[in-house]
Amino acid sequence: MPEINGNKINLDFSKGSGLLPAICQDAASGKVLMLAYINEAAWEKTLETGEAHYWSRSRQEIWHKGGTSGHVQRVKEVFADCDDDAVLYCVEQIGGAACHTGFETCFHKKIAADGSISIIGEKVFDPKKVYKK
Repeated sequence: MPEINGNKINLDFSKGSGLLPAICQDAASGKVLMLAYINEAAWEKTLETGEAHYWSRSRQEIWHKGGTSGHVQRVKEVFADCDDDAVLYCVEQIGGAACHTGFETCFHKKIAADGSISIIGEKVFDPKKVYKK
């Protein structure tokens, strides 16, 4: 459990209707893998298991990252911002991909000044096979 001056940290879940942004970064490469949200229960589950858990805003439930795909995120370090209302998870990304679309990172769309998009990287897995949809 993260500590500040020997005390457990109290994240400020009163902001954002109980949801805080959680930035996820690859601990080895430093690449930003994704942004998701956590509620207090997802935060506690992450601390309890050592694997990233988030709050799914679309499904309205706790989501164990990689629970279906096997591409779990083992949390190596956690940082809280200065206002205690955002966290940064530094993780070991199992399976090489954080994005549910099959890419290493959710941030694989590079936008040029003219608004055109180029895709950076290649898919690590086929989501149709992994999620059987």
